[in-house]
Amino acid sequence: MDMQEASALFRLLGDDVRLRLMRLLAAERLNVSELTGILGIAQSGVSRHLGLLKDAGLVSEAREAGFTYFRIAPDVRGGANGFGPLWDLLQAHFTSAASTIAARDDDARLEEVRRVRQENFEAHGGTEAKERQLVPGRSWAAWARAMGHLLPALRVADLGCGEGYLTIEASRWAARVIAIDRSPLVLERARALATRRRVRNIVWRRGELERLPVRDASVDVALLSQALHHAESPAKALSEAARIVVPGGRVLLLDLREHDQAWVRTRLGDKWLGFSQAGLTALLEGAGLADVTVRVGARRTGDPFTVLTASGTRPLSKKKRRS
Repeated sequence: MDMQEASALFRLLGDDVRLRLMRLLAAERLNVSELTGILGIAQSGVSRHLGLLKDAGLVSEAREAGFTYFRIAPDVRGGANGFGPLWDLLQAHFTSAASTIAARDDDARLEEVRRVRQENFEAHGGTEAKERQLVPGRSWAAWARAMGHLLPALRVADLGCGEGYLTIEASRWAARVIAIDRSPLVLERARALATRRRVRNIVWRRGELERLPVRDASVDVALLSQALHHAESPAKALSEAARIVVPGGRVLLLDLREHDQAWVRTRLGDKWLGFSQAGLTALLEGAGLADVTVRVGARRTGDPFTVLTASGTRPLSKKKRRS
């Protein structure tokens, strides 16, 4: 590599986003959508940076299962064609940058990408990549639908439904689903998705978690999936969830255990950095629910986010309990 080529490469890498890209691709092969989610910049910007890095021979791409994945080019990692000194410098930078807030945030989002991959396309066999056997079609989504066959036709409320993915999954086995979110734009997208999928047993309503537009004791199950940490008052939100379920009905939630990833406040609008298991138990019991259970639902080594699952039952009236 001559001086002119080296100068061009250093100018190319004198950009914070491109250095972050290189650091991520040194750790994992990633596609454009995954990189967009991690970096928090527009997809067009990610594609432009990747194009520049690819033209310089720093990044390679490969097609797999309908996606294009990018990674550090083999010549760079192997130090071939004069890339050895550059790779040494990059590795030194990656090591020194690892303790920065930006790098820790990138690493946290990278672990979330890995978790989603694991849940949607399982691998089994050995732990080494060369020993893994990929099984197309084996996914937690399919298993969730299969388990739905065991459930009766319940009346369900999906609280903080977002764009409606869980709502539509619940509609497969529920008699009726009431989907509630505070954002009219999000509800519009969710309703459009349900229309495209020809789902007709969902009622969409705008409302706050702390003041639900639902009658007392009118549903069998109230779901809160990654919604409670967005509530201004988690205690009020759970009291409202308990109010709308019938005696003997359940409040079921999935949320994050307490963590230190403060970036979720600005990037995702989170009000709370998760909940301790004891704290979540107290909130559910404070809402008047009985038989409260809080457990770890998903945890992965190196991932700062641990998922908790929890449930509680609205007690039967004294008259019903005697009978």
